[in-house]
Amino acid sequence: MFHKRIQLGLIHMAVAMTLVPINSTLNRVMIKDLGISAALVALLASLPYLISPIQVVIGSFADRHAVWGLRRTPYITLGLLLCVIGVILSPYAAFLISDKFWFGLVVGLVAFGAWGMGYNLSAVSYMSLASEISGEKGRSRTIAIMFTMMIVGIILTSIALSRMVEPYSSQALVSSFRVIGLAALILGMLGLVKLENRSARDSLPASDNYTWKEMFRVVAGNKQVKTFFIYLIILLAAILGQDILLEPFAAEAFAMPVQVTTRITAIWGACFLVAMVIAGILEGKVHKLTLARLGGWNALLGFVLIATSGMLSLPGIFYIGLVILGIGTGLSTVSNLSLMLDMTTAGKVGLFIGIWGMANAISRLLGSLIGGVLRDALTYTLQNPVLAYVAVFIGMAFLMLISLWMLARIDVSLFRKQAQYQISALERLTLVE
Repeated sequence: MFHKRIQLGLIHMAVAMTLVPINSTLNRVMIKDLGISAALVALLASLPYLISPIQVVIGSFADRHAVWGLRRTPYITLGLLLCVIGVILSPYAAFLISDKFWFGLVVGLVAFGAWGMGYNLSAVSYMSLASEISGEKGRSRTIAIMFTMMIVGIILTSIALSRMVEPYSSQALVSSFRVIGLAALILGMLGLVKLENRSARDSLPASDNYTWKEMFRVVAGNKQVKTFFIYLIILLAAILGQDILLEPFAAEAFAMPVQVTTRITAIWGACFLVAMVIAGILEGKVHKLTLARLGGWNALLGFVLIATSGMLSLPGIFYIGLVILGIGTGLSTVSNLSLMLDMTTAGKVGLFIGIWGMANAISRLLGSLIGGVLRDALTYTLQNPVLAYVAVFIGMAFLMLISLWMLARIDVSLFRKQAQYQISALERLTLVE
């Protein structure tokens, strides 16, 4: 079983590797060096989350349609190929947008759209395969290994990328993206070798899939579900919304070259990994809500320090803020993943995991778009790009404060009581319809 978990981790790592060049290097080049609107960059980077509802359709389709007896492998393969095509095309799209806007925008939509579709195809398929291979008791260990390998992959990719673009040139950027894409493809294919067993059945029993309408009914009708749902959106919008802004901010505020800003992701990832280890050590000794609060306050402090570094033009404070933000993000991620599992109810785990997944997609979309639009609007208003970034980071710190206020109102035991009543009502309504 261990080698299968490693294989699943290789696939998870491969998909994450294709994201690093786009989110840690290309966004910086597009916003700072090419002068492309941060709102447009945010929109392109958010395409995976705009089309994320398709995961429900993909998962259901794969359950019913095996290809040569394989239900997940073909979709993972196609998804990984699309991710690689997207990451290889993306730098060409960036330069075209700068030179021939409308033609470049079409190429950009194709490149980022390919990556987004590939991400959704592969993610739902390999997570389904991980669930099927591991069984209920082994899922936590499988997810832990996959997540750890993903973070290690992100760190190594960021370091390798920073070296490949030094000295920086457009050709070095294009070549490095091609190398990362091909390396991800090779690792992903290695992960797929003999991973999935062939099935003799054409279709699987009805899976625990739910419509968006059913999910919204549960969210609207249960105060605790609604509170946790909104809390996740606000928290993740702040924590993840900075993805496209940190590197261009460092370039603008401290004149850091591309190879230096690319390493920011490696530093963040290392701190994230350390936080995961800390969270694992504290598991069972510290209450999950306490750990979530600790992570939230660390992330808030990180945003404040990053904003302060821009106002004072002190890169040392920026790096301290980056470290604290990475640790806060790691603690928040681990504790809130654990809370998500607690915030489910027997027999309807799929429904609630679907709801929390929907919150994750919405938050990523909102965080990126709000951050990009605010940066552009404030740059135009203030005529000072650095102050615009500072204002956005202060806004994210404020969102973290709101999320901590909401966290204090979450009660897992009360959720379970309300959820049982809500699910019974939902089932009765479904029968009537």
